Amino acid sequence: MAKRTFQQRVAYWVRRIPGLMPATFYLYRFVQPRYSVGVIGVIFNAEGRVLLVEHVFHPHLPWGLPGGWIGRDEDPAHAIARELREELALRVQVQSVLRVEKTFRNHLDIAFLCQPENEIGPLSFELSGYAWYDITEIPRLHRFHYEAIMHARALRSPV
Repeated sequence: MAKRTFQQRVAYWVRRIPGLMPATFYLYRFVQPRYSVGVIGVIFNAEGRVLLVEHVFHPHLPWGLPGGWIGRDEDPAHAIARELREELALRVQVQSVLRVEKTFRNHLDIAFLCQPENEIGPLSFELSGYAWYDITEIPRLHRFHYEAIMHARALRSPV
């Protein structure tokens, strides 16, 4: 049997202990401001496929758009560029805001359309994989992620 990667071992325990992520979230919320803010990036390749990543710490819907949390006093556009560099070694040009929504209690998400400037490099420990999906074949995603992709697709389509 092949040796499991660090990401696979962490994902195994996150899926086995249902209260682990909610407990971590509440601990995180205790030391954070009133609202937390997340950023996600919608990125298409030259063939029109959208980039999705497999998140280690999202046990129920592991596939989604790449992104993360913004830091204190960090500009959201800088945050998505930083997150993509950290998670995928991917440099991007942040083009526009696609959506802003309160997605959870005391949490806002901002979706950006981004243009890649290089190829994807080594993945961070937060991700166990990535794939480029045809828009008609994307797996089940969080609603906000799906709607951001559809909005970006509409912007890209010729009129």
